[in-house]
Amino acid sequence: MKEFIFVSDFDGTMTAKDFYHIIMDNYLGKWGRELYDSWKRGEMYDVEFLSAVFKAINRSQEEIDQDILRIEMDEDTADFIEQIKLAGGDFVILSAGAKYYIERCLAFHHITNLQIIANGGIYENKGITLIPPERQNAFYSERYGIDKGLVVQDLKKKYQKVYYAGDSGPDLNAALLADVAFAKKELIPLLGAKGIKYIPFTSFKQIAAYLQKNGVIA
Repeated sequence: MKEFIFVSDFDGTMTAKDFYHIIMDNYLGKWGRELYDSWKRGEMYDVEFLSAVFKAINRSQEEIDQDILRIEMDEDTADFIEQIKLAGGDFVILSAGAKYYIERCLAFHHITNLQIIANGGIYENKGITLIPPERQNAFYSERYGIDKGLVVQDLKKKYQKVYYAGDSGPDLNAALLADVAFAKKELIPLLGAKGIKYIPFTSFKQIAAYLQKNGVIA
């Protein structure tokens, strides 16, 4: 069994803003706001909402790629990942978003050789088509495409310690199962309501300080 792994959500955790918000704010207008409200009322699953948003971008592949490069990432991300690796840990990105924009964003910031567990995605018809895992996939979720809780459950069989960082509802089950959970934004009250201990953060620099204090990284 390996010593430890750090698992991080992407949108809103490694980045300042979810990619779907960038698309909605720039291109989808009133229709996008109505779609968002419908999702928040529970009238569609998260994966259905994201699929609709990404399909409706109506931009060329080059234009969408430029939008992806404008995603604002936590400036301490690359250094933090390196610290984890130097300490003998593994790092994985676990997202209910799409690999399509995650991979391109990471490459732009020179972050490579990372395992990414997320929904698939391809450019077609002036948008991104989200491709969730098949139902027989061990981590399949009807609501999110990827069941983050099941992923963390599986990782706990392979690592002595699992650290998790997230910011919203899809991260809840994973955070509940992790040995140590780091939370920001919506995830904080969700964990608080369940009486679960967590470490609040706004940047990976703060997480690094916690892990250094506890002797996990140098």
